[in-house]
Amino acid sequence: MGPTPPPGSESASYVANYGLQRGILSPMETLAQSVSTMAPTTTPAATIPLVCALAGNGTWLAYVLATGAIFLVGLCIARYARHSASPGSLYTYATMTLPPWLSATVAWSLLLAYVATGSSVIGGFYHYANLLLRDATGHVFSAVLLSLLVTGISIWIAYRDVKISARLMLWIEAASVSVIVIVVALVLLRHGWHLDADQLHLRGMTGSGLRLGLVLALFSFVGFESATTLGAEAHNPLQTIPRAVIQTAVLAGAFFTICAYAEILGFHTVGQDLGKSEAPMYVVAQVGGVPILGLLIDIGALVSLFAGTLACITAAARVLLRMAHDGLAHDWFCATHARNHTPSRAVVVTGIAAVLPVAVLAARGASGLDVYGWLGALATYGFIVAYALVCVALPHYLRQHEAFKPGAQIIPWLAAAAMLLALVGNLYPAQEGPYGKLPYIFLVYVIAGLGWFLLGARKQTALAATIAAPEP
Repeated sequence: MGPTPPPGSESASYVANYGLQRGILSPMETLAQSVSTMAPTTTPAATIPLVCALAGNGTWLAYVLATGAIFLVGLCIARYARHSASPGSLYTYATMTLPPWLSATVAWSLLLAYVATGSSVIGGFYHYANLLLRDATGHVFSAVLLSLLVTGISIWIAYRDVKISARLMLWIEAASVSVIVIVVALVLLRHGWHLDADQLHLRGMTGSGLRLGLVLALFSFVGFESATTLGAEAHNPLQTIPRAVIQTAVLAGAFFTICAYAEILGFHTVGQDLGKSEAPMYVVAQVGGVPILGLLIDIGALVSLFAGTLACITAAARVLLRMAHDGLAHDWFCATHARNHTPSRAVVVTGIAAVLPVAVLAARGASGLDVYGWLGALATYGFIVAYALVCVALPHYLRQHEAFKPGAQIIPWLAAAAMLLALVGNLYPAQEGPYGKLPYIFLVYVIAGLGWFLLGARKQTALAATIAAPEP
C-alpha cells in the first residue's frame, strides 16, 4: 500500500485502484451501497418485531440509543474516510494504525460480517417470497431454490458492472422506503396529534429487555459504512464517502425510530402483538386505512432483501480483493475482470459463501425468519469487533497525521465503549439454542483467520531471510 496523504489532500488521496474502475460512481450511487447493505425496508418488516418482543414499549428507545452509538462510530469512520479511500473499507483504516494481527482481525471480522449479512437477507428473501407466493397461489416453493435464485442473480449483476448494481439498489430502496413513509405518516395522522402514553412511559419495559433489544436494534444498522468499500470507484471519494456514512447513520436512525413508534402504535390500536406478527406492515397499513400499501410493502421488502444480497456480495468481494493484495487471502483473488473491472473471482466466492449456510439450513427446515435472525446475529459480532477496533485506533491515526486536537479521543472512546457494551449485552447472560452457539462459531472463525495470517507472516519472514542470506 502506498503512503497515506496528509489531511486535506485530494490529489493522491488513495492508493492503486486494484484493477477497478476509478471514479465512476456518483454521490447518490455511493450512498446507495451503504443504504442497500442495511436493507432498511427489512427493519420495519422483520427486525422491529424482534426488538419489540424483547423491549416492548421501549422499542423506540432502543433505536434512539442504537442511533446514538452508530452515529459515534460513523463520526470515527468519516475521519478516516476524509484522508484515505480504497476497496478494503475498515480493514484499510486498521492497517494504518493497528498491529498487523489486530488489523488482520478486523479484516476477517469484516469479511464474515458482510458475508453473514448476505446470508441473513437471503433467509429473509425466501421467507417473504413464500409469504407472497402463498397468498397469491396457495402454494410455497422450495426455500433452497429461492435462495439459489436470488444469489445467482446478485452474483451475475455484481460480476457485470458495479454502476448497474448501485443504480439498481438506489431505486429499489428509494421506492420501498417511500411506501413505508406514506403508511407511517397515515398511521400517525389517524392517531391524532398526541403521544402514545404506553410508549412514552415505557410501560412494561424491563432493563434486560431493553439491553437485548438494543443489540438487535444495532443489527438494523450494520453495513452502514459499506460505502467505504467503493473507495476506488466513487467519484471524489474523500468527500462523497464520509458524507454517505454520516447521512446513512442519521437518516436510517430517524427512519427506524419513527417506524418503531408507529408500528407499536398501530398494533396497540388493533390490540395485537407486534412481536408475534409475520407481516407487521400489512397490519399497520390496515390501521392507516390503505391495506393495499401493506401488500406493496411486503413486495418492497422482498425486493429490498434482493438489493441487500447484492450489496453484501459487492462489499464482501472488495474486502476479499484488498485482503488478497495484502497476503491475507490467496493471490487468486487479486484478479479483476478484464472487461467489467469487477473483482469477479471474489464476487463468485463470496456469493457462494453467503448462500451455502442458508441452503443447508433451509434444507433442514429452518424458517426464513430464523435464518435471518441467526446469521444476522453472527454478522453483528463481526461488525461490532471491526467498529470497536477501528474506533480505538483513530486517536493514534490522527497523531500520525498531525490532526490530533485536545479532546479528539473522546468520541472514539465513547464509540468503542458503546460497541463493547453491545458485545457484552450479546454475550451475557448466555442465550439458549442456536444464538448461544454463535459466539463460539465467531471465535473459532477469527482464530482460524489469525492462524492463516500467522502462517503467511512466517512464510514471508523465512523468504526474506533466504533473500538476505549471503551466498556461500
